[in-house]
Amino acid sequence: MQQKFEKHIDVKQSQTILDCLSVNTEFSRQQLKKILLNGAVWIENSQGINRIRRVKKILHQGNKVHFYYDAAVQAAYPAAAQLIADEGDYSIWNKPCGMYSQGSKWGDHCTIYRWAEQHLIPQRPAFIVHRLDKAANGLIIIAHKKSVAAKFSTMFARHEIFKKYSAVIEGIMTIADLTCTRLPFEISTIVDNKIAISEIFSLNADLSENITIVEISIKTGRKHQIRQQLSGLGYPIVGDRLYAAKNTESDLQLSSIELKFICPLSSKAMLYNLTQSKDN
Repeated sequence: MQQKFEKHIDVKQSQTILDCLSVNTEFSRQQLKKILLNGAVWIENSQGINRIRRVKKILHQGNKVHFYYDAAVQAAYPAAAQLIADEGDYSIWNKPCGMYSQGSKWGDHCTIYRWAEQHLIPQRPAFIVHRLDKAANGLIIIAHKKSVAAKFSTMFARHEIFKKYSAVIEGIMTIADLTCTRLPFEISTIVDNKIAISEIFSLNADLSENITIVEISIKTGRKHQIRQQLSGLGYPIVGDRLYAAKNTESDLQLSSIELKFICPLSSKAMLYNLTQSKDN
């Protein structure tokens, strides 16, 4: 059997999604249940194209089933995410290295939002409002209503949410290297043809290991922003295979360690970090 393929099935008669897939693929019904649960099957109808997980979902003539199979995706299971705070209509999680922020057509069982949907009590739908690199770990906000997700998305667009990261970089970085007399130091570069701005707040060097722990915040949310900027300064993050790290045996040493914002529901000042969470 192919390790990765897609199949698009025109539905000729009313039947369950499981029956349809059982006839049109080589997988057992038990395997198909898992593939459905893992989010690799979509239905196209008059309402659009939507992911489907229910094995008893009834298909009708004229529907189209989109089946995406990737053996590597189906076999992947990241480490468990840690719930930091459950605020009802949103929650804060510590996403582990290796877990995605967003799924794809090939599945979404390895995402933080799917983990939240399956492990929160009581169970609720989950929506991402910002992203954290798969290789990074740390704090991420998950909304549990579309209206709340929209509020957080607006706050991120307006730069109303403060995010601080900790990065372990190769080499000894000093204030003199940054050509400034005191911190914070602002880094302004172009990433993906857009301005990218970060601020370095602290430097903690370990001479024996030839590394520096950097605390850094971002004012813009470009892809791999911190990773590109620190590497561009000549100090790649330990474990960063994409951006010139020499030590690639470790996981990426980049963590989202603090989130601070005014709650869009209660108007309270909220602070979350990896050691505590509280209202201010």
